[in-house]
Amino acid sequence: MGRKLPPFAAVRAFEATARHMSVKVAAEELCLTPSAVSHQIKALEGFLDTQLFERAGNQIALTLTGESYAGKLTGLLDTFLEETEAARDAPRTLRVLSTPGFAARWLVPRLPRLEFARDIRLRVSNGAPSLDFVTNDADVVIQWSDRPTPGLHVEPLMASTRYPVISPELRRRENVRHPEDLLRLELFYDETDDAWPEWFERAGLPSAELPQGQTFPNCELSTSMVEQQQGVSLAYDAIIRATIASGRLERLFNVTTPTISIYAIACPQSRMHDPRIAAFRHWLRAEAEAEEVIPLSSPQAAE
Repeated sequence: MGRKLPPFAAVRAFEATARHMSVKVAAEELCLTPSAVSHQIKALEGFLDTQLFERAGNQIALTLTGESYAGKLTGLLDTFLEETEAARDAPRTLRVLSTPGFAARWLVPRLPRLEFARDIRLRVSNGAPSLDFVTNDADVVIQWSDRPTPGLHVEPLMASTRYPVISPELRRRENVRHPEDLLRLELFYDETDDAWPEWFERAGLPSAELPQGQTFPNCELSTSMVEQQQGVSLAYDAIIRATIASGRLERLFNVTTPTISIYAIACPQSRMHDPRIAAFRHWLRAEAEAEEVIPLSSPQAAE
C-alpha cells in the first residue's frame, strides 16, 4: 500500500505558523495570503482529525498534539532541506581513469549506450593507472590485473587471449601466410607481459630467434603502429575485436596465448555502493558479459 501522507503544502503552512506563532508571518515566508495559510492548516487538521491550534480572536496557541507534531516536523523539514540541497549540489561528473587501449578500443565506442555518458570525465594513463585515490583525481580506475589492494574494491572485469594482428596492406605486400613469415617482419613488444615467445612456441616455433623491434609501454601505441603498416603486434582479443571487424586490422593464424585476466574495476571500498559508481560498475560488467570476455572464474562482487 502507498504511504498515506498529508498534503505537503498543508504541512509547510502548519510548520511555518507554529514556528513563528503567526499566520501573517508564515504567509509572508511562504508567499501566500493569510487566508490561504489558514485554509491549509484547516485541511491538515481535517486530515489528522484533530485540532492543532486553539484560537481566540486573532490569537493562536498550539494544542498539546500540535506542539508535539510541530516539533517533529521542524526537524524533519530541516533534514529534508539539507538532503535536497546536498542532492542539488552533488557533483554529477564521474571521473574514470584507464589505460589508453581500454579507453580508445573498448570504452569510448560503448559509452553512447550508458545513460549518463555525458557525465563521464575520462582520463588515460600512459603507465599503470594510479590506485592512490587521494591524488589520482578519479572515482573509478580501470586497472591492469585484478590483484587485491587494501582499502579498495577490486572487481575482475575482463579476460582475454592474444594473437598477432597486421594491417591488410602489409599482409598482402609481405605475403604473410605462415607463422614463420613473421620472423622477417618488425614485431612490436610490450614493456610488461610480453608474450611473443609463448605465442611462437604454441605456433610450433619454440626456438625461433625473434627479430628486433620497438618496445612500447602500452598496447595502444603498438596497435596504432600496426594500423600504420609498420609491423605486427600481439593484440588482446577482448580489446581488438571491433578494430578487426572494421577492417583496419586482420588477425593472423588460429593460434592464441592462454586466457588471462587483463582488466579490473577499482574504487575505494567506502564508495563501492555510491549510486553512480555502482551503476557504472554494473554497466561495465554487463557490457563485458555480453561479449563473453568477463573472467568465468571470477566471483561476483559483493553488493
